[in-house]
Amino acid sequence: MSLVTLLPFIVLIGAMFLMTRSAKKKQQQAAQMRNDMQPGSGVRTIGGMYATVKEVNEDTVLLDAAPGVDLLFAKNAIGAVLTDDEYNRIVHGIEHDLKADGAVVPDDASSLTETDEPAADASSDASDDKPLDLGKKDAADEPADKPAEAKADDAAAELKKTDGEADAK
Repeated sequence: MSLVTLLPFIVLIGAMFLMTRSAKKKQQQAAQMRNDMQPGSGVRTIGGMYATVKEVNEDTVLLDAAPGVDLLFAKNAIGAVLTDDEYNRIVHGIEHDLKADGAVVPDDASSLTETDEPAADASSDASDDKPLDLGKKDAADEPADKPAEAKADDAAAELKKTDGEADAK
């Protein structure tokens, strides 16, 4: 066999080796993270629950989810060990690294609608006696020479027409 025919197989075997190597490296890092857990550190389980480590055993971890609520998990169920700042930010909403000179985003949209123009201009527009034309026609604007029953009959006749009929009633 020539080298050209073996090259795709060599590349495929090399790619498989690199993928298994990186997966094995990630598994080792996760196992090391789980082994380095200490009581008092905040964790996130693979189910998305946040808790504090109360006790670490060989294969299990006792977590304090709430006051008086202790849960026993397998070490493999711990998805991430969080730093204290990150755990407090997520669970308690405490921010430690707020900058005093940073931009403050308001809780409401009132600052988005404020303008520099005085409010007197807006009130003068509302005090005009002219009605606004919104493009709608009232029933009073239509000709009143037909009675209401005739209008209803015309509308019903238009609905009953089909493609083959011209003026059938």
